[in-house]
Amino acid sequence: MNRFASPALFDLTDFLNDKRHVIDRALEKIIKSHFSDTRLTQAMRYSLMASGKRLRPVLCMAAAETVGQVNSDVIAAACGIEMIHTYSLIHDDLPAMDNDRLRRGKPTCHVQFDEATAILAGDALLTFAFEIFASASVLPANAGIWLAVIQNISKAAGHKGMVEGQMQDIAAEGRMMTMNDLKTMHGLKTGALIEASVVSGALLAGGSASDIRQLEIYARHTGLAFQVVDDILNVEGDAIKMGKATGTDASRCKSTYPALLGLSQSKAFAAELVNNALHALEIFGNKADSLAAMANYVIERKR
Repeated sequence: MNRFASPALFDLTDFLNDKRHVIDRALEKIIKSHFSDTRLTQAMRYSLMASGKRLRPVLCMAAAETVGQVNSDVIAAACGIEMIHTYSLIHDDLPAMDNDRLRRGKPTCHVQFDEATAILAGDALLTFAFEIFASASVLPANAGIWLAVIQNISKAAGHKGMVEGQMQDIAAEGRMMTMNDLKTMHGLKTGALIEASVVSGALLAGGSASDIRQLEIYARHTGLAFQVVDDILNVEGDAIKMGKATGTDASRCKSTYPALLGLSQSKAFAAELVNNALHALEIFGNKADSLAAMANYVIERKR
């Protein structure tokens, strides 16, 4: 058992609340500066500021603190990443995709507004994220690093990452995927943006090449564990706590870890992934306590 198995001295609840507050405040500032009061921006704000876990931006900030400290560049990256994640949720919920009616405890964007508005709101959040990246306050000083960050996030969000993962998910409905195919699909659909979040925070905080390598390993395993637990919660989670419908994977005949492995083995697999993630953090000592606690949170969460 590694030393991160029970980071008893680290208060994850306070950490998450503090970082979510920072992100929410930064997003509200961006909205106030850039959004006019139109139907499109109302839909963008509605989905972006719905109560969410903010997992990806918090991971971005935690990675920055592991190798250095949070700065204005890290906050800009974290906000843009949350916009990209929110866009993906809006589009995932559409009738042509998962046709979900509840997200983050509220009606989905296309239900609250309409389908066309939801599509455009998602498009606008995706492109707006890159406007935020390109407007970072100290961009001239860190231009090379920011180019690497933007390339990394673009790859994770596009046809080499999240979008391809979503395509594979749709194509696999109605048939059972192999374990390798399922891992590949979720590595693209969910894991890629989680990994990009961690790497972006570390790069913008001055992390070294060896730091980045270890954090990539951490993020890859944590991202996959997150999806395994998501599949488990879709079977046995509480829809009220989760803020979205449960049982939807089975109704759509989707390939999931519980369907392939069973619930017990799926939970064991998630625990194994988290243990691998924690081992990758050992070189950072207690500087990585927040990342370690978040990896444990992934398999302990109820929503």
